[in-house]
Amino acid sequence: MAFVNNDFGDVLLHRESVRDFDPSVKIPRAELQQMIAETITAPSACNLQAWHFVVVDDDAGKDKLRSYFMKFNTPQLESCSAMVQIFGDTLAFKSYRDLWNKAYENGQITAEKRDEVLRTFLPLYEKAPKQVLVNDSTVDGTIAATQLMLIARAHGYETNPIGGYDTTKAAAAFGLDPDRYVPVMAIAIGKPAKNGQDEMKSARYPVDQVIEFA
Repeated sequence: MAFVNNDFGDVLLHRESVRDFDPSVKIPRAELQQMIAETITAPSACNLQAWHFVVVDDDAGKDKLRSYFMKFNTPQLESCSAMVQIFGDTLAFKSYRDLWNKAYENGQITAEKRDEVLRTFLPLYEKAPKQVLVNDSTVDGTIAATQLMLIARAHGYETNPIGGYDTTKAAAAFGLDPDRYVPVMAIAIGKPAKNGQDEMKSARYPVDQVIEFA
């Protein structure tokens, strides 16, 4: 993929949250799918990849989001080209054996390494308490969300991460099992409206306020 913006410093350091997008901009689904494919190269706990994405890019999908989004997130919801709802998948470990078998079949790892990984990590998840599965999948989803925001910038778009919604309704709104899928956050993606550019600058705490060496 040839990124529109391949300047890593600009992509990383100039990312800002946009609340007002240009509603006339439509992102092709093929490009949205490509952005998700690039997003899931992100790291995850034990390579579990415990994430799931619901991409909303039409009015029918936005109606579902409207049913549980808080009103202060209406500008992003109404104007964005797409809203990606990110969930943690607490049962991702059920596909773990298939994942490592595929890596072996592709020649990426040896049979010995595959067996070592499965022997070491799979029992931990199979026997883990539900809260451990929730925690790990939430961390995985959060890492993916950060990567998605940077990937979107590389594609020439801006984003807004959103946590202001009723998390008890998110999974069911899209026909997902709420016991399995944990809402992490939503990411609005699009081109900023002209006035949206003015809202992009934000202050940061000084580094010496948030760091210590131990």
